[in-house]
Amino acid sequence: MKSEIIWMIIGMGLVTYIPRMLPFLLFKGKELPPFVQGVLKNVPYATLGALIFPAIIFIQKDDLWYGVLGACTAFLASYLGANVIFVVLSSITVLTVYSYFM
Repeated sequence: MKSEIIWMIIGMGLVTYIPRMLPFLLFKGKELPPFVQGVLKNVPYATLGALIFPAIIFIQKDDLWYGVLGACTAFLASYLGANVIFVVLSSITVLTVYSYFM
Protein backbone atom coordinates (compact mmCIF):
# COMPACT_ATOMS: atom_id res chain seq x y z
CA MET A 1 0.00 0.00 0.00
CA LYS A 2 1.29 3.47 -0.83
CA SER A 3 2.39 5.71 2.03
CA GLU A 4 0.01 8.47 0.84
CA ILE A 5 -2.96 6.20 1.44
CA ILE A 6 -1.74 5.24 4.89
CA TRP A 7 -1.26 8.90 5.84
CA MET A 8 -4.70 9.69 4.46
CA ILE A 9 -6.27 6.94 6.59
CA ILE A 10 -4.43 8.22 9.68
CA GLY A 11 -5.57 11.79 8.92
CA MET A 12 -9.19 10.74 8.46
CA GLY A 13 -9.01 8.83 11.74
CA LEU A 14 -7.74 11.92 13.57
CA VAL A 15 -10.34 14.18 11.96
CA THR A 16 -13.04 11.75 13.10
CA TYR A 17 -11.61 11.15 16.59
CA ILE A 18 -10.84 14.73 17.67
CA PRO A 19 -14.42 16.15 17.46
CA ARG A 20 -15.69 13.13 19.40
CA MET A 21 -13.01 13.42 22.09
CA LEU A 22 -13.16 17.19 22.69
CA PRO A 23 -16.60 17.31 24.37
CA PHE A 24 -15.49 14.67 26.86
CA LEU A 25 -12.40 16.69 27.75
CA LEU A 26 -14.09 20.11 27.81
CA PHE A 27 -17.24 19.11 29.72
CA LYS A 28 -15.73 16.55 32.10
CA GLY A 29 -17.38 16.97 35.50
CA LYS A 30 -19.71 19.72 34.28
CA GLU A 31 -23.50 19.54 34.14
CA LEU A 32 -25.29 20.99 31.12
CA PRO A 33 -28.51 22.97 31.64
CA PRO A 34 -31.70 20.89 31.37
CA PHE A 35 -32.80 22.70 28.20
CA VAL A 36 -29.53 21.86 26.42
CA GLN A 37 -29.76 18.24 27.59
CA GLY A 38 -33.30 18.03 26.19
CA VAL A 39 -32.20 19.45 22.85
CA LEU A 40 -29.22 17.09 22.60
CA LYS A 41 -31.39 14.07 23.41
CA ASN A 42 -33.62 14.86 20.42
CA VAL A 43 -30.84 15.47 17.87
CA PRO A 44 -30.54 11.79 16.78
CA TYR A 45 -34.29 11.55 16.14
CA ALA A 46 -34.36 14.77 14.14
CA THR A 47 -31.36 13.67 12.10
CA LEU A 48 -32.86 10.28 11.35
CA GLY A 49 -36.14 11.90 10.38
CA ALA A 50 -34.39 14.29 8.02
CA LEU A 51 -32.48 11.43 6.40
CA ILE A 52 -35.25 8.85 6.21
CA PHE A 53 -38.31 10.91 5.23
CA PRO A 54 -37.07 11.89 1.73
CA ALA A 55 -36.04 8.28 1.13
CA ILE A 56 -39.58 7.15 1.98
CA ILE A 57 -41.08 9.44 -0.63
CA PHE A 58 -38.52 8.77 -3.37
CA ILE A 59 -37.82 5.06 -2.75
CA GLN A 60 -39.46 4.04 -6.03
CA LYS A 61 -40.60 6.58 -8.57
CA ASP A 62 -43.27 4.28 -9.97
CA ASP A 63 -45.00 3.42 -6.69
CA LEU A 64 -45.25 5.91 -3.80
CA TRP A 65 -47.14 3.38 -1.70
CA TYR A 66 -44.05 1.19 -1.50
CA GLY A 67 -42.25 3.69 0.71
CA VAL A 68 -45.35 4.68 2.65
CA LEU A 69 -46.25 1.06 3.42
CA GLY A 70 -42.70 0.28 4.58
CA ALA A 71 -42.60 3.38 6.78
CA CYS A 72 -46.03 2.70 8.30
CA THR A 73 -45.01 -0.87 9.09
CA ALA A 74 -41.80 0.31 10.74
CA PHE A 75 -43.58 3.05 12.69
CA LEU A 76 -46.24 0.63 13.92
CA ALA A 77 -43.74 -2.03 14.96
CA SER A 78 -41.57 0.52 16.78
CA TYR A 79 -44.62 2.11 18.43
CA LEU A 80 -45.59 -1.30 19.78
CA GLY A 81 -42.12 -1.52 21.36
CA ALA A 82 -40.53 -4.08 19.08
CA ASN A 83 -36.80 -4.64 18.87
CA VAL A 84 -34.97 -2.76 16.09
CA ILE A 85 -34.22 -6.00 14.23
CA PHE A 86 -37.90 -6.94 14.32
CA VAL A 87 -38.86 -3.48 13.02
CA VAL A 88 -36.53 -3.85 10.05
CA LEU A 89 -37.53 -7.45 9.35
CA SER A 90 -41.24 -6.64 9.58
CA SER A 91 -40.86 -3.83 7.02
CA ILE A 92 -38.86 -6.08 4.71
CA THR A 93 -41.46 -8.84 5.02
CA VAL A 94 -44.40 -6.53 4.32
CA LEU A 95 -42.65 -4.96 1.32
CA THR A 96 -41.71 -8.39 -0.03
CA VAL A 97 -45.32 -9.52 0.12
CA TYR A 98 -46.45 -6.21 -1.40
CA SER A 99 -43.92 -6.57 -4.25
CA TYR A 100 -45.02 -10.12 -4.89
CA PHE A 101 -48.69 -9.18 -5.33
CA MET A 102 -48.19 -5.89 -7.18
